[in-house]
Amino acid sequence: MQDSAKVLVVDDTPTNLEVVTETLSSKGYSVATSISGDRALKRLRTYHPDLILLDVQMPGIDGFETCRQIKANPATANIPIIFMTALSDTNSKVKGFSLGAVDYVTKPFQEEELLVRVNTHLQLSSLTKELERKVLERTAELQSALEQLSRSQLQLIQSEKMASLGNLVAGIAHEINNPIGFLKGSINNAKDYVKDLIGHLALYQKRDSNVAAQIQKDAENIDLDFLCQDLPKLLDSMNGATDRIKSISTSLRTFSRADTEHKISTNLHEGIDSTLLILKYRLKANEHRPAIEVIQDYGDLPEIECFPGQLNQVFMNILANAIDALEDMSQGKTFVEIEASPHQITIQTRVEADHVLITIADNGPGIPEAIKTRIFDHLFTTKTVGKGTGLGLAITHQIIVEKHGGTIDCHSTIGQGTKFIIQLPIES
Repeated sequence: MQDSAKVLVVDDTPTNLEVVTETLSSKGYSVATSISGDRALKRLRTYHPDLILLDVQMPGIDGFETCRQIKANPATANIPIIFMTALSDTNSKVKGFSLGAVDYVTKPFQEEELLVRVNTHLQLSSLTKELERKVLERTAELQSALEQLSRSQLQLIQSEKMASLGNLVAGIAHEINNPIGFLKGSINNAKDYVKDLIGHLALYQKRDSNVAAQIQKDAENIDLDFLCQDLPKLLDSMNGATDRIKSISTSLRTFSRADTEHKISTNLHEGIDSTLLILKYRLKANEHRPAIEVIQDYGDLPEIECFPGQLNQVFMNILANAIDALEDMSQGKTFVEIEASPHQITIQTRVEADHVLITIADNGPGIPEAIKTRIFDHLFTTKTVGKGTGLGLAITHQIIVEKHGGTIDCHSTIGQGTKFIIQLPIES
């Protein structure tokens, strides 16, 4: 410690400076001197000693004031100060300690006492610095561990959430498929039966033109000619409806698809469309507002390497938040007021170099600047208890940035709306 320790001695008496300098130098300390408090303060702007020996009684700025200014400066506040004084009254000592001094050396000096006190406080200072360094290192390790734990929690919540939703949606799709398959088959059979029956009826009418009056009258009452024309059309419409339901079931399975261990080539538009289908019930008009219009401005996207189930959750989180914002903005407004400025969500997709851009924008109330800086924070939410967990956008950020190597940015203006811009690499 002595070989590297630097000591600044501040005393207006040259003899004292000489004695202290010789004593400390003989033990390997590097010694610098100042003859006044003012000069010492100027010296400390560029020179940073490990310890300061400071005389109390000096003309101009005395030792107490010099000590106060040293401790008030963050750059020098941690340098230990030992007062050198002939004063032995308790009040002076208390004042010195209250200003931040660590010890006193009484004049005239006892060489061994001076060296012991200097060495002791240099060791204490060194130990304190080492302890602070270890505390900082440990704090950094704990912070890193906490961040890793937070990421792991988000990943676990995301996986469990998607697994639960996926199982639910896949189960519903499976349950839909069975009766739809039966209906489609039955309708096709019914079409054949009706065709045969109508053909048979036509032969009957053709063969016996003198049909009984009662039968003829009933045919007119039921508008038999219209029925024969419309019934096949009705069955065709029913068949089309079953095709539509089957398409919905396929979209549900697309949304709920389980991710594999590795990324797969995926059509992002299918994921967006399936997510909109899941949210369709929330987009429809209700007793409080007209329907929310969704504008789909799709570009010619290639399939990209990704985890489609995770990206579907991203689309779900952002779109659901946009709907929440628009519904909140509807409160206190009439249908007429909302229809004058319709609620809209615009989804745009584009290719840019080796990335795809997905923009999801709403014309809702916008996000205040103070909140916008925190929207991706873990557990941060502005929703009331029971309405939000503060996990949706944190998970969204993790999926885009950590899982896919992309970026997600939020642009928002109060009164104009919010836009999320997602950038994803086409190939991983």
